[in-house]
Amino acid sequence: MYQLPQKLQALVPYEPLTGSYPVRADANESFLAPPTGLRVQIAKVVSSLDFNRYPDPNCTELCRRFADFFGLEEKHIVAGNGSDELIGLIISSFTSAGESMAVVSPDFSMYAFYAQMNGVRVETFSKEDSGLALDADALIAFAKEKQVSLLILSNPCNPTSLAASREEILNIVDSLDCLVVIDEAYMDFAEGSILDIADSRDNLIVLKTCSKAFGMAAIRLGFAVANQTIINAIRAVKSPYNVNSMTQAVGCLLLEQKDYLQDCIRQIKDSRDTLYQMICGLRQEKQEILEVANTRANFVFLRLTEPEQVFRAMLGRGIAVRCLGRYLRISAGSEAENKAILAVLCDILK
Repeated sequence: MYQLPQKLQALVPYEPLTGSYPVRADANESFLAPPTGLRVQIAKVVSSLDFNRYPDPNCTELCRRFADFFGLEEKHIVAGNGSDELIGLIISSFTSAGESMAVVSPDFSMYAFYAQMNGVRVETFSKEDSGLALDADALIAFAKEKQVSLLILSNPCNPTSLAASREEILNIVDSLDCLVVIDEAYMDFAEGSILDIADSRDNLIVLKTCSKAFGMAAIRLGFAVANQTIINAIRAVKSPYNVNSMTQAVGCLLLEQKDYLQDCIRQIKDSRDTLYQMICGLRQEKQEILEVANTRANFVFLRLTEPEQVFRAMLGRGIAVRCLGRYLRISAGSEAENKAILAVLCDILK
């Protein structure tokens, strides 16, 4: 009788929240949808595609425009079907079953998920003792002690919303011999990117996404930036047509809209700051709010006495947020959405 492989038997699927809620503040998406003019341009470029042909396997034009946008060289870039595909590909390709990789906690849960799928042992460095801030020196010592083959972390961190400095991240990269993957999905809202030096280190990959600041979660588009040796290896192991033609066309168009994208980032940061200040003000009135992290992302992270109860109560009022243990993570929204979030929180908390 056939049985599933052991690694699949105990595997718990990642299950995003489903259902319809008037306010979706649970997935760190942009609250800004493309304006009508941009939608018309998107429809035009998509309608002109040769749907009977496979997409460009190298995403040549897409990588060129990404390079132009960020001031990079296109030869050091590879595109993926979202950052998630690249994360899974990197973990499966740059580690072997039985080896160890390091993650920090709390951080993006999919890092450990992909490791489990590939028989890679996960060593977890806790940030709980440092007030959720990253202790770079302690992490370096931990990675060396555990003799890991790979270290992966997000900066700014999802879910804590905190950011390590450029100097701290470079210290981690330069102090370790293992591969270091820095996921900069939220760096457009902060300072300290190391994207510009990704090609100058022999053990570094920097990841970027179009799902957050650029407001294109629906097209599933991410990028990896690294030196030529690493990029060539990723190109060799990825599937040949991993980014479909529609995503490539929309991504090329989007990356031409520099003024629009910079304005989106500004609006999201303004919304984030407003939501943060509103919740900090509410903390002065509500003893159930124990802590509010000094956010550097597009969401607010807060510790509560009864987070699960608050999460359920908010769902019942039509507002979806993310419950993570003792914390709630609330994505910044429109002015009306932020006000609705605050009003419901104020009403729920005694």
